[in-house]
Amino acid sequence: MRLALLLALLAAAGCAAPVISVAPTPPPVQTPRQAGITAARNFITVVEAVEPQAERECRARTRGVNCDFIIVVDDRRELPPNAFQTLDKSGRPIVGFTLSLIAEARNADELAFILGHEAAHHIAGHIGRTRDSAMRGAIFAGVLATVGGANAETVREAQNFGASLGARRYSKGFELEADALGTLIAARAGFDPLRGAEYFTRTPDPGNRFLGTHPPNAQRIATVRRVMAGL
Repeated sequence: MRLALLLALLAAAGCAAPVISVAPTPPPVQTPRQAGITAARNFITVVEAVEPQAERECRARTRGVNCDFIIVVDDRRELPPNAFQTLDKSGRPIVGFTLSLIAEARNADELAFILGHEAAHHIAGHIGRTRDSAMRGAIFAGVLATVGGANAETVREAQNFGASLGARRYSKGFELEADALGTLIAARAGFDPLRGAEYFTRTPDPGNRFLGTHPPNAQRIATVRRVMAGL
């Protein structure tokens, strides 16, 4: 495991206010945002505890998958709060955080839940499954356009549209899967996912939009509660 902080984490003490500032209705009791140095220390503590647990879950649930997570921080201060999971060229999983997300988190439990969630995307193979769904959508749309007599440019446009639809087809389900497994990872690492999921009470609710990429916040919180009740 390698923690790539890009010499940026301790600079969080002076980071700008995050973009996300939508208050829920009714508003819960808000825990004040932590000082930058406290947020940085919390993040390091979370990574040191959660990453090994994510590796253990990955090795127990997969075969032939690289489970050596790299945790990185994007030090561009202008970026909004965000976390992501991707792969490097060798297939090694990368989980990234923006500085503003680290500053926005109210406690270590929120950071632990988010890290568990992103690691769960890799364990569940969501990148590959999304890619496969996009490919099937592109092929299907391209065939339809070709049969309909479309020209080459229209066929390409149809393929792009089909790929986009295919990529979004399972995205909400993938998010809920990652929430469930992320809850397990965070809990087994010694954190409180219920407290961590309170992060959703401060983020804009995507609702249940057609072709949306994320499920409603209430559904995500309910998933965390369900998994914790099972534990």
